[in-house]
Amino acid sequence: MGQFGGPEEMAITLNNGFQMLIIGLGVWRMEKNEMRDLIINAIKIGYRHFDCAVHYKNEAELGEALAEAFRTGLVKREDIFITTKLWNSDHGHVVEACKDSLTKLQLDYLDLYLVHFPIATSHTGVGTTASALDENKELDIDTTISLETTWHDMEDLVSMGLVRSIGISNYDIFLTRDCLAYSKVKPAVNQFESHPYFQRDSLVKFCRKHGICATAHTPLGGSVANTELFGSDSCLDEPILIHCLRGLAKKYKKSVVQIVLRWNIQRNTVVIPKTSKLERLRENFQVFDFKLTKEDMDLIKTIDRKYRTYQPGKYWGIDVYA
Repeated sequence: MGQFGGPEEMAITLNNGFQMLIIGLGVWRMEKNEMRDLIINAIKIGYRHFDCAVHYKNEAELGEALAEAFRTGLVKREDIFITTKLWNSDHGHVVEACKDSLTKLQLDYLDLYLVHFPIATSHTGVGTTASALDENKELDIDTTISLETTWHDMEDLVSMGLVRSIGISNYDIFLTRDCLAYSKVKPAVNQFESHPYFQRDSLVKFCRKHGICATAHTPLGGSVANTELFGSDSCLDEPILIHCLRGLAKKYKKSVVQIVLRWNIQRNTVVIPKTSKLERLRENFQVFDFKLTKEDMDLIKTIDRKYRTYQPGKYWGIDVYA
């Protein structure tokens, strides 16, 4: 049994010694009026890791739900792992932005604080999430703030006791390599899109080699949100992928979703699937009672299509991954 009362594989030890639960609940686009019940029910199911961001605009609602869970004795603060993220327009205001998130979340410290994107944009006010578009409706990138400067400000949060671990998000191999070169406090986590149709195997291996925990956002390969916002196809609608995964689901007597989550977990990759459905909350968490064989892991490896579903450049006016 691990520290969190479950199998040892339920947690990953970060490069600074802190533990992070390998499955969490992402709260992007989670409706504010649903947050309380969803978070309380998730904790009752066994979730102890919640992933949010100032850009999601529901930190305060998550904070209310957590405060209730602590107040009623449902769970203790030290048993919960909370991640939030620095928005693009706050790169020059890291400490203030972190404190603003802590206030909304009603917490004294964060377990993990991430640089949401490797992009600094014009400042729009601490804690605001405007996309900072210029007169041409393109992202107004601030060229006066380097990622190195932002990272050193992130490091200050650790020494101030506001944050236990710091990390990066949506960084490729080369930006991650640069962060390792200039950092005094190494990034503990890199969070990026990863699923069977966009496996990012080289990035996963690079992070593992250098002691950085890889966290997969969009671990199921797309969602209604990505379809609505970016026009992306959901990978779980792709015939080749579904044919492969349905066979495995039948073999293991699990759902396709559980097979995909299990695949990521066996790569030592943290997963943060988002759902607003109670039955799916339970289903997503029931992935520790079976293990894919090496042959089945290799089979899934063959269906990589390098298909990115998360494309914020669609509304930022520029391809941020170019």
